[in-house]
Amino acid sequence: MYNKPLVITPGEPSGIGVEITLKAWKSGYTGLFFLLDDPDRVKERAKVAGLDLPLRIIGKPSEAKEYFSDALPILPHYFSGSCVPGKPSLENANSVIKALDISVEFVEQGLVSGIVTNPIQKHTLKDAGFKYPGHTEYLAHLANGNPRPVMLLVSPTLRVVPVIIHDPICKITDLLTTELIVEVCLITAQSLMHDFNIKYPRIWITGLNPHAGEGGTIGTEEITIIEPAMKILKEYGIQISGPFPADSMFHETARNQYDVAICMYHDQALIPLKTLDFWGAVNTTIGLPFVRTSPDHGTALELAGTGKANPESLINAILLAEQIYSWRQKT
Repeated sequence: MYNKPLVITPGEPSGIGVEITLKAWKSGYTGLFFLLDDPDRVKERAKVAGLDLPLRIIGKPSEAKEYFSDALPILPHYFSGSCVPGKPSLENANSVIKALDISVEFVEQGLVSGIVTNPIQKHTLKDAGFKYPGHTEYLAHLANGNPRPVMLLVSPTLRVVPVIIHDPICKITDLLTTELIVEVCLITAQSLMHDFNIKYPRIWITGLNPHAGEGGTIGTEEITIIEPAMKILKEYGIQISGPFPADSMFHETARNQYDVAICMYHDQALIPLKTLDFWGAVNTTIGLPFVRTSPDHGTALELAGTGKANPESLINAILLAEQIYSWRQKT
């Protein structure tokens, strides 16, 4: 167990975040963390969901270590509106975002080893005026400097990175550039070396079009954008192969030949990952100066308050954050 705890954000207070956090603590599988949330809200939700567990209010992150073995440490953070399970409120949007601000301040002050974010309700935040597509982009904004947010999804059998993240399909061909692919691949290679202890990462890259363009007969982006990026990356010494048709890159034999699949857009990456291991997959933002992971699922409003939410992805997110922090300390 590390001296510095992880901070877990509440996410959407009407979602399942608090319930899976309670279950993660109860599991006993993780290292040290605390929840940034309203203690009374947590206690009330725990009772409603049949998860009546010991809680301990703390005044600062360092106190989590003293109480973690006997109770879930909670550092108070309050919401402006009511937190009804399954019914998000615009009144709480600012508090949801403020929890992220506070967590980044903690990590920048050296008080925590990393951030694990519970799922947010993106359209609720957008309706309240939030201008970022999601956690990934907002955390990059909060980080010192202007790092490119790169989304790496991890499961025991597959790692994937989408080059285009939270943009409409109709905009992909306008946004996809050789320079962007090079930047994303370099950040990914560095992360695999320093965050996953893979000395010589093997990268496979998908095409954009069906059959990876079929030699230019079903689109030319492979020839004009992706292959030039691969040439530059090879000059940097990156082990990269492709572009391959996306529909034949994710069977077991193919997966055994690479450490990460670079995909051109969101669903091209996340569909195979979630099909293979929906509950076990974890989202981590690489390229940031701090560790950030998250469950790879949404707020599951329909399960909020039922006690039925599966904590596996959050548990894995906590374990991965601990692992990345440990490896970074060694490099």
